[in-house]
Amino acid sequence: MTTTITVEGMSCGHCEQTVEEALQGVNGITDATADHEAEQATIKGDANSSELVEAVEDAGYTASV
Repeated sequence: MTTTITVEGMSCGHCEQTVEEALQGVNGITDATADHEAEQATIKGDANSSELVEAVEDAGYTASV
């Protein structure tokens, strides 16, 4: 399953890496790609949306589905 969420607060490649690592740490996620220009992250795997949002917010960014 592929899910796309909105991520606000990313401004550079380092921010993208931080968000990707946070999302990949969620149980059931196989891949995550963040794009600071599009303000989005695309996630592959099985996790509910609230877990994804929580992981991004714990990393210091604002997220929504």
